[in-house]
Amino acid sequence: MLKYYNTKKILHTSEFNVIEYRRGDKMEGRGILNLSSLKDQVYEYLRHQMRIGDIKPGSVIDMTATSKKLGISRTPLRDALIQLEMEGFVKILPRRGVVVNWLTVQDIKDIYEILGALESMAIVSVSDKFGRPEAKKMQQLNIAMKKAIDHDDFNQFYERNLEFHNVYIDLSGNKALEKMTDVLKKRLYDFPRRSGFIKEWEVASIKEHQKLIELLSEGKFMDAAVHIRDVHWSFQVQEKYVRKYYSDEIEVSKRG
Repeated sequence: MLKYYNTKKILHTSEFNVIEYRRGDKMEGRGILNLSSLKDQVYEYLRHQMRIGDIKPGSVIDMTATSKKLGISRTPLRDALIQLEMEGFVKILPRRGVVVNWLTVQDIKDIYEILGALESMAIVSVSDKFGRPEAKKMQQLNIAMKKAIDHDDFNQFYERNLEFHNVYIDLSGNKALEKMTDVLKKRLYDFPRRSGFIKEWEVASIKEHQKLIELLSEGKFMDAAVHIRDVHWSFQVQEKYVRKYYSDEIEVSKRG
């Protein structure tokens, strides 16, 4: 069936392309998004809206309005929301809509415990692969994080921090682990991404990174695994910083 659509446009981001059509454009069996990756593009669109704060924790996603805005059916939107629910970003309530989840203290504690276990496992698994090139890259990234903090550039710190941990996560070759850690960190830091930071926390984190580099460089992989699990990703160790950083969400989620 040949369809004609009015002008619509998806915002351009670094994660997906601008896709638009104008009155009179002929599109056979397609809406505003490329059909082959429709669900994935809807997912990225919703994640982008969450990251910039246009979709906020506690809000309700109107499926009808959203599908109309994107010029798509409810099916790819529903599929994207199911993925977001599996990742902990939303909760689908039958006959009540889709509610965007708050990040509670218990959520943070659970995520820290899981990340500690996953990253410690990754470190042990690369004991026969990790070498000077990886240690050098981690050292360079840690120095870059220090410079970013000195210039109060949290976005730069955030990106280099992800790269730092990904050195040994990617080296593990475990794609499922890579995916899980990526999603969990988005839940922690990217929902929405904050412009401010707790400087003393980042300074402490850089020192923890330096200790990790030393242990890995010395071939002490079991000690490094314990360090990442019981210090760097320990909720008990990091709790005072966590409560400062997430103070607004914690207070609102308590009331909710």
